[in-house]
Amino acid sequence: MASPEHVLTPRTGRVRAARRLATRRFREKERAFLAEGPQAVREALRAAGEGTGSVHDVYATEAVTARYRDLAEAGGARWHVVDDEVVAAISETVSPQGVVAVCDYLDVPLEAALARRPQLVAVCADVRDPGNAGTVIRCADAAGADAVVLVGDSVDPYNPKAVRASVGSLFHLDVVVARDTAAALGALREGGLRVLAADGEADLDLPEAERTGLLDGPTAWLFGNEAWGLPAETRALADTVVAVPIYGRAESLNLATAAAVCLYASARVTHDRRA
Repeated sequence: MASPEHVLTPRTGRVRAARRLATRRFREKERAFLAEGPQAVREALRAAGEGTGSVHDVYATEAVTARYRDLAEAGGARWHVVDDEVVAAISETVSPQGVVAVCDYLDVPLEAALARRPQLVAVCADVRDPGNAGTVIRCADAAGADAVVLVGDSVDPYNPKAVRASVGSLFHLDVVVARDTAAALGALREGGLRVLAADGEADLDLPEAERTGLLDGPTAWLFGNEAWGLPAETRALADTVVAVPIYGRAESLNLATAAAVCLYASARVTHDRRA
């Protein structure tokens, strides 16, 4: 149950500690991150209730607490009713949504994700933009993927912009962080997944891949950096390279859009097969 704690100010130690989680160094030290906004907090609390996550503290304004009383009464975390300036001090956004939660890291080892026999996985290689990473996680969740694997020098999935862009999807599927791209892709292949690299420089396009049955069975889609895509040495690690066709005059698709198209193509094949 929520209770007023207006004694908390932007200078209170607890609040300052939460604010520091906006910095990667402090996140890694504490193995904790911030989830901001009613939807993200709702999913964080739901995950905690299901035993797949943990929420320590929620800071919310009186208005948000009154509007989302179900969240305030859900339990599983300390709910602090605070002034707007406290939420603003913790939040990085220009217009805070009035509620932010301190959550434990969620990522799992690749071996644990593979033990659940995933059928569809998104792999982000050297993806640097947190908004793109969060949107890929959201797209993967929407397409029914089982996991998102961030390899190489990819952005921290707990970056506040990445968490906001995932809109709660970060709590819905396995997230794996692995530095060694070759080892991760090898493990996925050994786990029974076909690795398909999405790249504009390919002889095979997505519709043909679908027609020829290439999308049948467990699949890991490999996506590259926003600016330079997949380097030759990374493409060579895939079983097949597939291009998303451009029918109009656009130069290319951005990362998140290409990921959505590829993941939904695989999802459609899977659902058609089950129908």
